[in-house]
Amino acid sequence: MPPHRHAPSRPSVRPVGARRVVHRLLTLVAAVAVGAGLVAAPAHAAPSVDEIEAQIDKQWERLEPTIEGYNKIRAQLKVNQKKSAALQKKMAPLELQSALAMNRVGDLAARYYMEGPSQEISALLVSAKPGTLAEQLTVLDRLAAQERKQVAGVLAIRDRYNREKQKLDALIATQLKQRDEMAAKKKQIDAEIKRLTASLPKTTVKVAGCPTINGVVSSAAQTAIRVACQQVGDPYVWGATGPNSFDCSGLTQYAYKAAGIYLTHFTGAQWNEGRSVSRSEARPGDLVFFFSDLHHMGLYLGNGLMVHAPRTGKPVQVTPISYMPLAGFRRVT
Repeated sequence: MPPHRHAPSRPSVRPVGARRVVHRLLTLVAAVAVGAGLVAAPAHAAPSVDEIEAQIDKQWERLEPTIEGYNKIRAQLKVNQKKSAALQKKMAPLELQSALAMNRVGDLAARYYMEGPSQEISALLVSAKPGTLAEQLTVLDRLAAQERKQVAGVLAIRDRYNREKQKLDALIATQLKQRDEMAAKKKQIDAEIKRLTASLPKTTVKVAGCPTINGVVSSAAQTAIRVACQQVGDPYVWGATGPNSFDCSGLTQYAYKAAGIYLTHFTGAQWNEGRSVSRSEARPGDLVFFFSDLHHMGLYLGNGLMVHAPRTGKPVQVTPISYMPLAGFRRVT
């Protein structure tokens, strides 16, 4: 090619369409990444049993002072209402006495106004000596003054009682308001505790007298644990199977009977009525046996604890399983 001639240069082409495609792809990838992030973001985990128990404990810390404050106000209210009733009782004869005295003064004034001086006074004016008349008039005046004094005294006492009663009534009204406010607060906290308790997992058994027991899978075991724990404090009685006293195999029989499972009232029989479970596999609701002759047993609660009827003089209670020679576990559910 001659040196003065050059190959025609191609006009530069801007890859507008390509950039748009890349931009759209990047936007789409970002959106997918964001969406994936949103999907992959961990959801709020439900509170654990320990966390729920901690919340219940916190509510109890609020509830107990409220209960004691409620009891204090109620006790004070009872005393003040009694005082108010006593004052009211004292005021009744005073009001009657003042009313009668006022009636007497009113009758005397009305008679003198309508009839003029009585015959007795007229007789004094005609026949009595001046000295005698003056003495009689003085006596009459003193009698009237005494009547007025008596009425004034009665009214003063009544007014004093009235003032005291008004103070008491005001105090009682304040205490009634405080009592109602505390009762409302107690109701609110009770409702929160009930809500928290209801939020415990279905596999959790919570009964007064026993620790909170988690991981109770079998509904029959849940019932047996609940019933056995409700007997804590009941006396040990040899041969008793409830409902108010128990021996060791009587308690386990009673507990599982409530769950629809019948066990013989004898430790050896209950050993054979359940299937063998190793200690590592033992779970709440299993029967736990002691001594080589299996003469004692209890209901296992987990964490090395059981509820059982120990012996005469010791009521149904929760104790560690480690204080007696362990023979083994049996599962009946």
